This record gives sequence, structure tokens and C-alpha cells, in this order.
Amino acid sequence: MGVREDFRELFGTAPEGVWSAPGRVNLIGEHTDYNDGFVMPFALPHTTLAAVSRRTDGLLRLHSADVAGGVVELRADRLTPGSDKNWTAYPAGVVWALREASHAVTGADVHLASTVPTGAGLSSSAALEVVVALALNDLFGLGLEPRRLARLCQRAENVYVGAPTGIMDQTASACCQDGHALFLDTRDLSRRQIPFDPAAAGLRLLVVDTRVKHAHSDGEYGRRRAGCEKGAALLGVDALRDVPLAELDTALARLGDDEELRRLVRHVVTEDARVERVAALLEAGDIRAIGPVLTRGHASLRDDFRISCPELDLIVDTARSAGAPGARMTGGGFGGSAIVLVEEAEVPALTEAVENAFTTANFTPPRIFEAVPSAGARRLS
Repeated sequence: MGVREDFRELFGTAPEGVWSAPGRVNLIGEHTDYNDGFVMPFALPHTTLAAVSRRTDGLLRLHSADVAGGVVELRADRLTPGSDKNWTAYPAGVVWALREASHAVTGADVHLASTVPTGAGLSSSAALEVVVALALNDLFGLGLEPRRLARLCQRAENVYVGAPTGIMDQTASACCQDGHALFLDTRDLSRRQIPFDPAAAGLRLLVVDTRVKHAHSDGEYGRRRAGCEKGAALLGVDALRDVPLAELDTALARLGDDEELRRLVRHVVTEDARVERVAALLEAGDIRAIGPVLTRGHASLRDDFRISCPELDLIVDTARSAGAPGARMTGGGFGGSAIVLVEEAEVPALTEAVENAFTTANFTPPRIFEAVPSAGARRLS
């Protein structure tokens, strides 16, 4: 059955509507978003669907087809940040954020079903947040534009869930367009859609899910964010985005012998430059030339930001040895997925090479699929 039929079976009546929000792949621009920098994600065809109806009695009833258990009932006026460590924290956090912003959300029945892989660095949590926010925005007539919805979803994840993520994931889910990557300035949220169609150039972009689960709420992510903020403070700038690439060596010298801070600063400043370089290449129609930029980005994440893992490094090394134009880890790190830009004719051989490399290393077999730039969040019915 579909989500509409499942909703009727769960709640005894048809939903008022069905909404969809996608996961995302970040083409380039990792850990730059909370440094006021540049990112370039695109939406996946993998989505979270939500069948939703309004309530007026203050009850929030949540159900997921992907999590064992029945309907979870919460009171909208009793939602408290940090009180929920389960999947329900994400949709409940959205309701909390909307109400904290003085939007009159008086409860809802929500049934969810997702095809976005969880723990793969593909923003399954952002898809969940955005689809609920969009549904409530429509049903309660809140009149919030996608950019504002993304901000509220980020607040839900930062404050209610307790994960110190930036704004990229929610903005990508809410704002991406089919056949494009989204160049996003995370400081002012200005954005432009950049055509990105690997298939038209005889290429494919593969996602290789290591099946090594990461969790943004774990301490490593927060420690790196705190380190970036410390580096910016020591350099006297609002955020590391304000350190020009041409002045990077001078900035690093000012940090003295604090090697950890030097590495963090170096990654963020050079990564911002890589995002701008990829944007320029795509706008010039030279998609193959982005490959080496992606690979340099992985080296920076591995050596400077130190958030890679053996499985991610193996994917990148195997892909490059097989002749792929470029590859890098994507997402928050410590597991999750890598992306590989590969010639269309070489997809079978590349896939086999990665699978064989994982078998030889005695790693869990990876999940490999094509990433097709797709549409952002929208109402389906």
C-alpha cells in the first residue's frame, strides 16, 4: 500500500495531503556550511513521503513505516528540547520550532515512509524534517518560503535534537531543482541553480554507501565545529569563510604551532575555493574537469579535517586506480558514503572493482547506486 492508504488504516480517515522531500548528495563543499561558506548539493530521487492531516486538540500523532512500533502520541505544547532520543525527535522538533516561532500549529496526524538510506550521509534526517515542515506550512497556511522552512528545520535539529548541523541539508531538500546542483552561500542563503547532468556528458555519478553508520550528534562533529569557531576567533574574523585563499599561509602562521587548528582552517578555506572552482567548471560545461577537484577535496577531508575512514579511503583509491575522473567522501564523515564520477561505459567495471576491494579488505559489502539530480520538496496530492 501507499502512504495514503497506510494513513487511512492507521488513523481511520484519509489524509489531507501527501508531501515529498528528498535526501541529498553534496557534490562539493564539506563542513563549510557552519563556517558561513559555500556548498553545492543536489537532491536525490530518494525521498521521504508524509501523509498528514491537521488536528485541533494539541495532539501530535507520529508513525513511520520504516521503524518498528505503533503510533507515538505527543502533546504539541509539551515538547521539550533534548527530551526525545528517538526518530520522533525530528518531526516533533519541527513542530516545536514552528510553535517557538509563534506559528499556530495545533497538532497533526503524520505517517512517514522513506527511501533515503539512513546513516549514509545523504541527509535522511533533513528530508524527514523538511517534509513535515512543508506539510504543516501548507495545512496551517503559514506562508513560509522554502528558505525560511529550511532555517526552522535546522533549528529543530540543532536545538531540539541536539545535532550541531549547518543549513545545507535542509536547504538542499527544500530548494533543489531537477537536473541542477545548488550553489548556496550559507551566510546570506543566496543561491543559484547550476545545470548538472552527468549523463548528458557520457558520465555517471555513483554513490557508494559504506554501510558504516555515522551520527552527527556524536562528539567528533561538534569538536570540529568548535575548533573552526576557535580558529575564526583567533584570526579575528566572523567565520573562516572570511579568510581569503590568497592569505591562507599568513593566517596559518598566525595560529602558531596549534597543528589541529591549522588543519581545520586549511580545509575550510581551500574547500570554499574548491566549491567556487566546481561551479565555474560546470557553468563552462566542462563537467569532466571537476573530477580532480573532487579528489583533492577528499584528500583535504582525510588529512586535514580527519573525518574519513578506511572504507571511504578504499573507495576513492579504488576508483582512481580504475581511471575514474574523480571521487571523494560526502556528508559528515566517519562513515557514510563516497561519490564517484565515472565514465558511463566503465560503471560495471568500477562497481566490480569496489565490491572486490571491499571483499578483500573484509569490509561489509557496500551499496552502490546512481545519483541523479532531482527535484526538491513538493506537495504530491
